[in-house]
Amino acid sequence: MKKMPWESLHPALGIGAGLAVLVFLIAGHWTSLGDSSFWSFLFRLLHIWSGILWIGLLYYFNFVQIPSMPKIPDEQKPAVSKVIAPTALFFFRWAAAATVLFGLIVMFYNESWSNVPLSIGMLLGLIMAYNVWFIIWPNQQKALGLVDADADTKKKAARMAMLTSRFNTMLSIPMLYGMVASHLPTVW
Repeated sequence: MKKMPWESLHPALGIGAGLAVLVFLIAGHWTSLGDSSFWSFLFRLLHIWSGILWIGLLYYFNFVQIPSMPKIPDEQKPAVSKVIAPTALFFFRWAAAATVLFGLIVMFYNESWSNVPLSIGMLLGLIMAYNVWFIIWPNQQKALGLVDADADTKKKAARMAMLTSRFNTMLSIPMLYGMVASHLPTVW
């Protein structure tokens, strides 16, 4: 059977980017390359794309991986903890960093920090990113055995990472609301 080019991740991403450029050209957006509105759009697009990756992985951990781990036989758990989880955590933490970076660029570019729902959403996003880098990731390193830790420390670290991940899942709901509702009028 002939292999399709999108069977591998990198070609699929390249084809997707090429199709986006095609839509860009068809829509005539190339005429706005020098405009500030184009750069605002581009950074917003990068913010949304990295945010989808970040929150998608957060939801993967909370809706799929954490609930499934007790159902996996012990001899199969290393496949998750040694292969899948470290890779997912790499993209998870860097997507969080990219989302914050592009979000801050969009905020300053558009001078939108006075928008109350958006500001609340940004604050929640910053708290969540802090949790990713300074609570979840250090604890996951212990829990997954990426750094030396005894069995009791690994168990406590796994629980702290899980609780913080659940906390971030909880915060993601009002964070997303603040981001999406930023265009609605407020009473202030």
